[in-house]
Amino acid sequence: MDIRDLNRRTLATTIEIVDAVRADQLDLQTPCAEWTLRQLLGHMIGQHYGFAAAARGETSDLSVWAARPPGPDLHAAYAAAVADVTAAFAEDGMPERRLWLPEIRDGMRFPAEMAIGFHFLDYVVHGWDVARSIGREPGFDADLVSAALAGALRVPGGDTRLAPGAAFRPGVPVPDDAPEMDRLLAVLGRSPAWPS
Repeated sequence: MDIRDLNRRTLATTIEIVDAVRADQLDLQTPCAEWTLRQLLGHMIGQHYGFAAAARGETSDLSVWAARPPGPDLHAAYAAAVADVTAAFAEDGMPERRLWLPEIRDGMRFPAEMAIGFHFLDYVVHGWDVARSIGREPGFDADLVSAALAGALRVPGGDTRLAPGAAFRPGVPVPDDAPEMDRLLAVLGRSPAWPS
């Protein structure tokens, strides 16, 4: 499968999720323990612009990765960020590029397919985070969840997941026959039953 297509479809679903967020919900807690929904959405928007800049050749400016707290029109701000990163990933010659990802392995440059795969996995998980924060299901297509689970199983474990600011926490147990979305969340350290 084309990782760019998987990512594009995932982001389209996250737009639907974010469109369901009301202004009076922005201070709700999220499965990202340190962040309110407002902070999580600011992180998501900032990461879209960071990945877009990296896809276009940025290799040193950390400011492009900064969180961008949603303004008065959250839905438009999020959709604009998605449009920017989707357009960047669709550019001619993208498969041959290497993207600078300052938050992974001390700022290594990664082959585009791998970097877009990181983005894809993040947004299946963050889409679930936002959906669960407002009490709904994310609604990702089954093939997206399957592909994200395959990617999650390749994420390194160990002590790096205990470090401050780690993207994922140590895995949590779930039954072997749990749904794929539950297994995906668990392997990345989120409880599928959050907030209980």
